[in-house]
Amino acid sequence: MRDVTAVMWFRRDLRLSDNPALLDAVAAGDGRVLGVFVMDSRLWDRAGDPRREHLVASLHRLSDSLEGRLVVRRGDPVDVIPALAAEVGAHSVHVSADHGPYGQARDAQVEASLKCPLVATGSPYAIAPGRILNQQGRPYQVFTPYFRAWLEHGWRKPVDAPARVEWVNAAGEELPDSRVDGAGEQAALEQWQEYLKRVAQYDDERDRPDLDSTSRMSIPLKYGEIHPRTMLADLARTRRAGADAYRRELAWREFCADLLAQHPEAAWKPLRPEFERMEYDEPGALFDAWCAGRTGFPLIDAGMRQLASTGFLHNRVRMVVASFLVKDLHVHWKFGARWFLRSLRDGDLASNSLNWQWVAGCGADAAPYFRIFNPVGQGLKFDPAGEYVRRWVPELRHLDGKTAHEPWKHGGADGYPDPIVDHADARREALRRYDAIR
Repeated sequence: MRDVTAVMWFRRDLRLSDNPALLDAVAAGDGRVLGVFVMDSRLWDRAGDPRREHLVASLHRLSDSLEGRLVVRRGDPVDVIPALAAEVGAHSVHVSADHGPYGQARDAQVEASLKCPLVATGSPYAIAPGRILNQQGRPYQVFTPYFRAWLEHGWRKPVDAPARVEWVNAAGEELPDSRVDGAGEQAALEQWQEYLKRVAQYDDERDRPDLDSTSRMSIPLKYGEIHPRTMLADLARTRRAGADAYRRELAWREFCADLLAQHPEAAWKPLRPEFERMEYDEPGALFDAWCAGRTGFPLIDAGMRQLASTGFLHNRVRMVVASFLVKDLHVHWKFGARWFLRSLRDGDLASNSLNWQWVAGCGADAAPYFRIFNPVGQGLKFDPAGEYVRRWVPELRHLDGKTAHEPWKHGGADGYPDPIVDHADARREALRRYDAIR
């Protein structure tokens, strides 16, 4: 057998199309490529079941695309990748660049251990972290100027899948069975094309959890089943406010990744150092009630139950439940961020931590701390007929319309708890604690 001259190490790019790293591997290997995915215990052990289940399903679909020849190995990539490259006589190992704190350190160690080059091409982003700089040559800390610079910088067009690949096999492990539907590159492309028919309404409907009108593309983006450049190319052909609003959300995702690349500590520490002095309560019974969707505030409980049941949570509701934990229950945002990472199918470290910091008021370009979402008011505004609440809180299905948001005013409900805090009192306490660190 001829030497396998190129190894394609798949990570957050579980697709064949618009994958520059794969094209480089095909060119370097003269068409012969070994595709590998490493089940890294440091990542696998810390992931919750929703992420594990989707990852396994996506790997099954990727392996199908590789004629069943995706090599899966378990262990530390610092050991696995050099050993595999030596085993097959690889001349190069190809990856999409990883800009996360762990990924950068891991790749540096792999590169040092390899006897052939580690070639990084492309990234999971339209514009890789570190590329967008202000006039002083420094990264942006505020989103709006970042967004303008991001649009001005632009991005390359999507690239096609390689025309021909001879996928080479090697010994590997069997993937676990998967019961998840809708994973993989083909499903992601179909989901996106279907959503494009409704993207014109995105700006008007994106805050309405009752309409279930968001794209849910954060899930395939997390695993690289689709690249944002593919989506941006399609959005460029849609001259509507909804497409513009959606493009802005893709830029926010890249802003979060850029911030984390600049400040790796921001995964769990506030970007604004004065918040290190903020007084927080230890998570206890109230935190447990929040996790379980048993707070007595219908919108909060509907959201947390949707999260537990589906591994997904509507973006507006993510903000409201996060605000409730930090500013009504006075629990440090990192506990909520960790719960989300365990529970979300789309759990992404940069987006998760930096969005929690935005809500908590301690991040870059964060919401003002005094912006404290009223959980009842948010429900009445964005779920005006109570449909979302009744969908996820069956104890309240007997209440019509908006009355579902204030069951205590309408006779309550058997088995449904009373509110665990008084929002007005909790708001005053949150502001008192904030005043102490100003």
